[in-house]
Amino acid sequence: MRNFDYKNAPAKLLTPEIVQMIGSIHEHKGKQELFLEANRDELKTLLEVALIQSTGASNRIEGVFTSDKRLEELVSQKAEPRNRSEQEIAGYREVLAEIHESYEYITPRPNVILQLHRDLYSYSQGNIGGNYKNADNVIAETDANGNQKARFIPVPAFQTADAMENLCNAFWDAWSVNQIDKLILIPMFILDFLCIHPFNDGNGRMSRLLTLLLLYKAGYIVGKYVSMEMLIEKTKETYYEALQACSIGWHSEENIYEPFVKYYLGITLKAYNEFENRVEHLKYRTLSKPERIKAMIDQKVGKFSKKELMELCPDISKVTMERTLTELVKTGYIEKVGAGPSTGYVRK
Repeated sequence: MRNFDYKNAPAKLLTPEIVQMIGSIHEHKGKQELFLEANRDELKTLLEVALIQSTGASNRIEGVFTSDKRLEELVSQKAEPRNRSEQEIAGYREVLAEIHESYEYITPRPNVILQLHRDLYSYSQGNIGGNYKNADNVIAETDANGNQKARFIPVPAFQTADAMENLCNAFWDAWSVNQIDKLILIPMFILDFLCIHPFNDGNGRMSRLLTLLLLYKAGYIVGKYVSMEMLIEKTKETYYEALQACSIGWHSEENIYEPFVKYYLGITLKAYNEFENRVEHLKYRTLSKPERIKAMIDQKVGKFSKKELMELCPDISKVTMERTLTELVKTGYIEKVGAGPSTGYVRK
């Protein structure tokens, strides 16, 4: 049985690059309350949009899809799930909302993780939720020819309960002592959780929910307003590369953590930068929506896309955005370049 070392192993991760990234995140955290206090009412829109984006992105990473319209209806609880995919989406929404509202009172112990997993599948039929895996699983990858091979063999089913108990005890002991920066402990815990792979299904989604829970408990609540799951989805190739690099030698305690820790620190930094950019654009809230779009364009350098603008102002509808961009092209204020998925705009 693997020993989880959260007291000595983190010292090896204090490279100049990681220390600099942690310092930057600490600076963002220091400004966090100022942003929240100054824009409390307006941030409600960012929160609602992030909830939809996070639910959609985390499920898409696992191959669970629905239309944008159905996703919004499910997350806003205006519709009941119609199929298995929508049941899983609705379950993710439930757990994410629970973490948003009650993270201070949720401690990542085995029984709590089982309860969260149960809630993740609360809309699904059968007993898939709330139980550890009942058969050994393999993390496989498919090559260009469609052939599958084992990328990693997780902890056997019969050892899963003990592994989770040891993992949570070691992690929470280190967390409580408070001698190691929690920004290092969190990705280490997530990597070990994924290497145990304790469930038949839902391990990836649980890892992202646990990431948010732990970041919130450590005081980093940026994930409420910017979808970290969407940032992971956009960089999932890098995510899987880091996960694979850090799982080699895991069973014999010879693995490294650095690539995975750096990846998660990078995602957290990106989330804070986006959060502050979006809050910055809230100062234009007295303008009409077309005027706000124009103000955003004025700050752009080089080519930009409709998607970029919509992410900066999630409260502006796609229709309004498209209508405004079309009008600005007609008046010659901006120029449309490219076609299809690569369509973009430049300011004249």
